Amino acid sequence: MVNVLFVCLGNICRSPSAEAVFRALVEEQELSSKIHTDSAGTGAWHMGNPPDARAQQIGKTRGVFMSDLKARQVTPQDFEKFDYILAMDNSNFANLEQMKPSNYKGQLKMMLDYSDENTGEVPDPYYGDLSDYEHVFDLLGPAAAGLLADILTQNDVK
Repeated sequence: MVNVLFVCLGNICRSPSAEAVFRALVEEQELSSKIHTDSAGTGAWHMGNPPDARAQQIGKTRGVFMSDLKARQVTPQDFEKFDYILAMDNSNFANLEQMKPSNYKGQLKMMLDYSDENTGEVPDPYYGDLSDYEHVFDLLGPAAAGLLADILTQNDVK
């Protein structure tokens, strides 16, 4: 089993969107029994809450569903469980770097490191409008595909 964790600040916009987009690809490839997904936030403000309604709305228009997800905070145990931990932006990446134990053997990277189309950060749409959420999903699609390709190449998954 390959375990993948997506991380943003509050775990209600970007990281659950990334998880849902990636999970849809995993399900499409019939790999759900081999790849486990989760998402978390570096902050605790929204713990237990569902993803932002705007993220769910845009996801639904793209056939990506996330109403089953609930926000949680990153824990030290995540570094024991997850093979891939993917930050949405530089600030959360820096927070994860500080939390990361020296013996962590997995991949701690930026989500857009897996995209041929975009590099850098997935911007936080929280204070924006629906077009900002659309942009996030536009960035996440190619990155999720690149991540899945990497996992299939680097791991004995199929």
